[in-house]
Amino acid sequence: MKKLIITMLAVVLLTAFTNERPVRVFMVGDSTMANKDITGGKQERGWGMVLQEFFTDGVVIDNHAVNGRSTKSFIDEGRWQKVLDMLQPGDYVIIQFGHNDEKKNDAKRYTTVGGTFDDNLRRYVNEAREKGAKPILLNCVARRNFTVSTGEVIDDEGLRDKVYVNPDKTSEGGEDLKGGGTQLQDTHGAYRDVPRKIAQELGVPFVDANKVTSDLEQSLGVEGSKKLHMIYEPGECPAYPKGRQDNTHYNQIGARIVAGLLAIEIGKQVPELKRHLK
Repeated sequence: MKKLIITMLAVVLLTAFTNERPVRVFMVGDSTMANKDITGGKQERGWGMVLQEFFTDGVVIDNHAVNGRSTKSFIDEGRWQKVLDMLQPGDYVIIQFGHNDEKKNDAKRYTTVGGTFDDNLRRYVNEAREKGAKPILLNCVARRNFTVSTGEVIDDEGLRDKVYVNPDKTSEGGEDLKGGGTQLQDTHGAYRDVPRKIAQELGVPFVDANKVTSDLEQSLGVEGSKKLHMIYEPGECPAYPKGRQDNTHYNQIGARIVAGLLAIEIGKQVPELKRHLK
């Protein structure tokens, strides 16, 4: 009888272990994180699109990031509510915005540092917590910008229409202009600092994605960093016969490298997720 009871307990414990619900990680953010259309040989990838590759089956990544969204437009379009409706206690929510919050000429997306940008991030954190979820704040990834100064807010979505331009000629969007430097130049200003401040204020994990990606871009240099992005000379990639000159969005190589680096950093800040890293 004693052996039977022990056997039954072992079966119950084993069943409970194997039926443990995977840790769900939701992602909200912009195009640098979003899932992409890969038909027709298209190469663009968001880092969130490949994040699952760096975790075991014990974690399920559910990516809701969308091209061109800011903290404001993601809420106004009902996308945040959709995520909230799915959240359950114990879920995680990775929150990363900034690229589009700085678009002053677009009232549907623009938010202010010290004002609506800060308030929106607080809302994401507080509403996720109300559902029993655990928010993780990231700041925006770096743009590949080795020019002395762009002097303007970059239209990231418009870069998808930029064909390849000879680096010796003047062009838009942070390309290597003639006379450009070898030091990566920040284009986000205070928008990269606010998520850290809100994370400290509200006591949530923070991942400095901007530093991670800035260090990556700088380590690869002016030429090497091109391999991370949607930069193709005419005829180099069949999907872009005229070439492409996009220093914001990642290609397959860039997305995987960035996702791998950020997975490590997320693991450092969230021990429960670290144990699921491959």
